Amino acid sequence: MADKKAETQMNDKKKKQGQAATLKKVFRHLGKYRIFVVFSILLATISVALTLYVPKLTGNAVDYIIGAGQVDFPGVFRVMIQIGVCTLITALAQWLMNICNNKMTYQVVQDIRNEAFRKIEILPLKYIDGHPYGEVVSRVIADVDQFADGLLMGFTQLFTGIATIAGTFCFMLSVNVTITFVVVLITPVSFFVANFIAKRTFSMFRLQSEIRGEQTGLIDEMVGNQKVVQAFGRGKDVTEQFDEINERMGKAYLKATFFSSITNPSTRFVNSLVYTGVGITGAFAVVNGSLSVGQLSSFLSYANQYTKPFNEISGVVTEFQNAVACAQRIFDLIEEEPQTPESENAVELKDISGNVRAEHVDFSYVDGQKLIRDFNLAVKPGQRIAIVGPTGCGKTTIINLLMRFYDVNRGSISVEGIDIREMTRKSLRAGYGMVLQDTWLKTGTIRDNITMGRPDATEEEVIAAAKASHIHGFIRRLPQGYDTWITEDGGGLSQGQKQLLCIARVMLCRPPMLILDEATSSIDTRTEMKIQDAFAALMKGRTTFIVAHRLSTIREADVILVMKDGQVIEQGDHESLLAEGGFYKHLYESQFMKSQESA
Repeated sequence: MADKKAETQMNDKKKKQGQAATLKKVFRHLGKYRIFVVFSILLATISVALTLYVPKLTGNAVDYIIGAGQVDFPGVFRVMIQIGVCTLITALAQWLMNICNNKMTYQVVQDIRNEAFRKIEILPLKYIDGHPYGEVVSRVIADVDQFADGLLMGFTQLFTGIATIAGTFCFMLSVNVTITFVVVLITPVSFFVANFIAKRTFSMFRLQSEIRGEQTGLIDEMVGNQKVVQAFGRGKDVTEQFDEINERMGKAYLKATFFSSITNPSTRFVNSLVYTGVGITGAFAVVNGSLSVGQLSSFLSYANQYTKPFNEISGVVTEFQNAVACAQRIFDLIEEEPQTPESENAVELKDISGNVRAEHVDFSYVDGQKLIRDFNLAVKPGQRIAIVGPTGCGKTTIINLLMRFYDVNRGSISVEGIDIREMTRKSLRAGYGMVLQDTWLKTGTIRDNITMGRPDATEEEVIAAAKASHIHGFIRRLPQGYDTWITEDGGGLSQGQKQLLCIARVMLCRPPMLILDEATSSIDTRTEMKIQDAFAALMKGRTTFIVAHRLSTIREADVILVMKDGQVIEQGDHESLLAEGGFYKHLYESQFMKSQESA
């Protein structure tokens, strides 16, 4: 029991520290816009001062009405004009204050979103691969929106509420000290009630944000892969999974909403006690002659205005708990460990001839699970290097290491005699042209997708690249040709057509080195033969790494690396490897026999 209590206390302490740290980060972002904060506080003070001055004027107007036929109309009209002026200035001050608050809030939100997106750009692929895309999107979109709502409410009502409490207190003291003491004696109960509830809502709002991220992740996955879901009849299972998450989401929302919703009624009950206390005490004061009816009217108005901010602040505190919980999740993303930074003396890779070397490379995605072990490779400029082997042997991992999507655990990879860790990632990757088995297109025109690597390419160059990849004829038949708009999913394009667009993208860039990872896997045999001819022309004089399962496509490779369990077990050209009668020959003959049988 003692251990459980100690653990609970430790968790509470961590939550408080987490909240404090998150608030500190929020205030640090607000520091850039302190001028808006200053103006907001100043305008809130003006607005509150004039708003609180109106009840005093109203009390004076009441005192001008002595009885039937005893009304000081000039005095009443004078007070009415003063009330009108105060109201107009208050409205202007509130309008300007709202502009400042909105400007400040959404500038902070814009900065945080930019910071989060820039961090995503430099996060290691290990993080992206280990988190659902929808969950990351939820942090940057939904959580930041929730944070913005809480921050805006905080600035709009918190400053005004605090200023109202302080100003009302001063005005009440100027009218009657005794009744003011009654008000001040009861109102702290509101703070205790609000604080009690706020402590319990933060963890609920945090859980709510986490489940929302999980739900967004599931929706993103299922919508993006709807064809696969339907093809395998997983619709019912996915629906049940969504219902389970949705049920947890509903319970989390219910708990958070319940606790946050009882804040306002609780503080209103306390405020009613304050108003009742003022009414009873003030009535006795009027009977005793120590307070006028007008002053009692003003005091009742002040008592109402004094307690009203407690309701608003309690609501702000509840919403702010949600905002802080969301802010904590987005700051967790922003503070993730970025990929290994480039050294200050990182060189720009230029004049690439295609000299690549790997020496004693070890790598694994998960600590303790070995994958690539003692990998060695020496590639001369213009050579074609084919990488073959069974699924999971590390072929694509080699590509990831060459492109420095992941850093090696041991050993080194160099290009032109320079360790790739000592050069800029941008210049290294600019030296490669990649065509992967998994196609990727962006939302935009056909032209935008082809010119991704060379936005300044001329129309003639774009058409030449499309013709080389045998996609020009299809593009010409589209409604708007090269200006036809497509989505990231490719719209009505087939998988083969999408892959041809990716090939055209590389054909246009004509980089000094190529990486072809099952580049023609989705293309029909007739078109593939034409593409192979285009690739042969493109590969001429360029160092090329080819990952292929169909061994018939890599017969012309200068060097074939045969991988198994993360190691190169055989190395040589097609004829020499067949002559060795090893693992490569077994792979080749098994494919050849299958093709013969299918024929």
